[in-house]
Amino acid sequence: MGGMNATELLDDLALRPVGSARGLPTLTPEQLNAHLADHPNSIAWLLWHSGREVDVQLTELSGAAPVWERYRDRFGLGELGESFGFGHTREQAAAVRVDDQDLLIDYLGATLAALKDYALRLSDAELDEVIDDSWDPPVTRGVRLVSIIDDAIAHVGQAAYAAGALTQWAD
Repeated sequence: MGGMNATELLDDLALRPVGSARGLPTLTPEQLNAHLADHPNSIAWLLWHSGREVDVQLTELSGAAPVWERYRDRFGLGELGESFGFGHTREQAAAVRVDDQDLLIDYLGATLAALKDYALRLSDAELDEVIDDSWDPPVTRGVRLVSIIDDAIAHVGQAAYAAGALTQWAD
């Protein structure tokens, strides 16, 4: 009986965040863009950021064109959409307003599918390659892929918590 190798683990892990995002309750545009406890990050921002952080970091790793190129016009966020949310001011985060839950989830799913496709093409040696030696210990390609997915998992979890709070009290 054989176990899973690293590529098979990444294959399984890569789509977990979008599976969780698809499990969110259906939200109104007001709920998607609400700022619970006056926090600057709405559910829309959290889902958008999850997709953008995957896309930006994967593009750096793979050299492929960003998935965002296929979604940019549909989001209509202008120059703000070219960022990925890291370092956003309160005003910038609040300006990320997206009324279409399906669009947010579709984009996240497309970025994670691209990550999965990329990871499946990598050998064990490529996964072990150090890509950033500014950290201690240095970061390998495999560790970076796990980190990207972990960030998406965390933000989708935050979105699920906020969605639960909003829909629980709406009844």
